[in-house]
Amino acid sequence: MSKSITMNSNNIIIGLLIIGASVVASCRNNQPQQAPGQQAIAVTVAEVTEESVVGVSDYPGTVVALNETELRAEVSGYITGIFVADGASVAKGQKLYEIDRTRYAAEVEQAESSLAIAEANLSRLKRDVERYQKLAEQDAIAKQTLDYAETDFNNAKAQTIAARAALTTAQTNLSRSIIIAPFSGTVGISQVRMGALVSAGTTLLNSISSTNPIAVDFPVNERDIPRFNAMRQSGTARDSSIHITLPGGQTYPYPGAITAIDRAVDRNTGTITVRASFPNEANTLLPGMNTTLHVSNQSESNQLVIPYRAIMEQLGQTSVYVLTDSSTVEQRGVRLGLKVADRVVINEGVSKGEQVVTDGLINLRPGAKVQVNQPAQSK
Repeated sequence: MSKSITMNSNNIIIGLLIIGASVVASCRNNQPQQAPGQQAIAVTVAEVTEESVVGVSDYPGTVVALNETELRAEVSGYITGIFVADGASVAKGQKLYEIDRTRYAAEVEQAESSLAIAEANLSRLKRDVERYQKLAEQDAIAKQTLDYAETDFNNAKAQTIAARAALTTAQTNLSRSIIIAPFSGTVGISQVRMGALVSAGTTLLNSISSTNPIAVDFPVNERDIPRFNAMRQSGTARDSSIHITLPGGQTYPYPGAITAIDRAVDRNTGTITVRASFPNEANTLLPGMNTTLHVSNQSESNQLVIPYRAIMEQLGQTSVYVLTDSSTVEQRGVRLGLKVADRVVINEGVSKGEQVVTDGLINLRPGAKVQVNQPAQSK
């Protein structure tokens, strides 16, 4: 009996302890907790300034030759001479290849002979016509005889013209058996070797491209067309506003100049091709090379500028946190302009004199209270 009473007492005590713990936990849960947003977050801010901006715009560029063409055989035959090394520099009019000339030289001689015979026959018939005309005036011959003589003369004249044309064709073929450089430049690796049989109009012998000056083509957004048109039409000499970076990261030492703008905007990309030319005496720039072209530009009017580290990017959208009068921050979408070193132009979203958060962004949420530490000084 006493043992049963003791066990019941223990159970009552345990039950009271459980109830007490539940009450304490409930009281703790019902106590109000401080919202994280009410805690002041330490940040650094910078003022939105307005100034004239000189920056650099980068564009992907491709090196292209101002003159470039394929050298193809214009007559058929065997290659009997190669007078240029692979990859050599050549001058305009320089002899490059020779195709067997024997047949074409013989055709010229034959055409010359045919023309001589035709001209001799024409001269004889001309004298006959002149003689028959005098006799016809005296009614010494039949009119039909004069008619036949004039017909033969006209036929001989046509034969002479045909013979002269045949000679021109033969001489042209003979001259085309020698392939010369159409302009000064650099040839590539020869596609044929000595003794190779080539066909007129189809066999590729080599390619040649001009090297100095050389050009870089790059795409430009249609919004920038007026600026590049002004650069092209200004007629100014090359200056430091246009440079390129080579594939290895080296800066090309010579500046360029805008020389041409394509005729139309690409409907799919909204861009237009612009061409800049560069001196290339050392043949550093090769056609097909990929480069980065840098164009320095200065804004015509003052622009709003903030430190670039204030920019937040998410899902293709850019925004900043702006400090309000109540020491809180609001998030605003902005449209970026030209990036200049560690700063960026803001085309839309903030006003001059406002302050944007530059440090402490990771802990911020819209409406959060902030404590400004040391405002960043605008450069």
